[in-house]
Amino acid sequence: MDDRRPTGAGPSRAHGRFARAALAFGLVLAVAQPVAQAVAQAATEPAPPAEPVAAVAARIEQQKDRARLVFETTAEVRPAAFPVADPYRIVVDLPETAFRLDPEIGRPPKEKRGADDLVTSFRFGQLAPGRSRIVIDLARPAKIMRAESETTLDKPRLVVELAASDATSFAAEAARLAPAAPRAAAAEPAPAPAPAQGGKPMLVIDPGHGGVDVGAAGPHGEQEKTIVLEFARALQAKIETQGRLRVALTRNEDAFMALDERVRVARQAGAELFLSIHADTLGEASVEGATVYTVSARASDAEAAKIAEKENFADRAAGLEPKSEDAGEVGDILYDLTRRETRAYSRVFARTLIAYWRTVGHLNKNPSRSAGFVVLKAFDIPSVLLELGYLSSARDLSRLVSPEWRERAAEATAQAIERYFDERQEQAREQQAQAGATPQAMAARPQ
Repeated sequence: MDDRRPTGAGPSRAHGRFARAALAFGLVLAVAQPVAQAVAQAATEPAPPAEPVAAVAARIEQQKDRARLVFETTAEVRPAAFPVADPYRIVVDLPETAFRLDPEIGRPPKEKRGADDLVTSFRFGQLAPGRSRIVIDLARPAKIMRAESETTLDKPRLVVELAASDATSFAAEAARLAPAAPRAAAAEPAPAPAPAQGGKPMLVIDPGHGGVDVGAAGPHGEQEKTIVLEFARALQAKIETQGRLRVALTRNEDAFMALDERVRVARQAGAELFLSIHADTLGEASVEGATVYTVSARASDAEAAKIAEKENFADRAAGLEPKSEDAGEVGDILYDLTRRETRAYSRVFARTLIAYWRTVGHLNKNPSRSAGFVVLKAFDIPSVLLELGYLSSARDLSRLVSPEWRERAAEATAQAIERYFDERQEQAREQQAQAGATPQAMAARPQ
């Protein structure tokens, strides 16, 4: 028997085994290569941003001359606490913190406050990008005994303990810690559109309050800062749809912005009109309707003075000391002339706005008022404050939270703004025509 293999059988089988091995290696390589690429790509891509620490519950415990605030948090935080005078407050600065809390938790009704309570209220919110703040209002001077994170039963919490003090000690401590408590950085304003062909006028809309400064509050947790931001966005959309003006917001998020910072943003954007939006509360629930304010050294009436005082308190509500006015401009002749012209244009726009709001049908019985609003004091930008209504009025409140009413009111406001700019442009054309018809201009014309 011849057991020799056929010629070529050995190499053929070897080739088959090699081919199968190569195919298997190719399959492994085909699978491994995308995996390796995915791993390499994941290593080079930035990690997704970490969720900010959240405060999920809060409570206050008070006894005579002592107070203890506890915020339950999802992780430990590093607080920086300091006192601020006029009025007496304790400020607690934190890294960015999401407050998943009912704001009303810090506003106990007066009838539930004890006569010896050290803390009257507290509020919380974003102060600036990456920063949050708690502001504690005091009935009298207090010192910070403790402000730190602790972990009890594996649950982190922020604890702030206060004890009664005296005015002298409070002032000394506030002065000592003042350098470590810098003025808040501004919230990031919505970017101003670039100048367009044809030189479209620039409008800046200022939604009042924001962040730690909630503003007024309604009986069911409604917040002024939210209502006015929603209205400002609706108004911006109306104006941008028409395409005749450029428009920007001083803030487009729930973050605090100081009063002088709002004016600075308007100047930086080249604003030719500044409209600040608010929705306040009053002690009289019967008072209702929209009101339009311009600036003046003396308030037009007691109610206007009261509203201006509350709005000018916004910086203090966030734990800041307001800046004094720049006295360098005062007394300059050009400054004074510009301010007079600016305030005249402010009053013109106020009258136009009131006329258009009559179509909405919900004006205050005295809709045209004036007072010393800090946010309206730009000497070179016509500025008006629109009070949409009062959260203390049930009828106003039902309108303020209605999307349908908001659209109608924003439309009326947009029409008033466009009418104002139309009249300004017509006036400018008439002035140019008159200037061109002077005897000097006629003599200068070529024959």
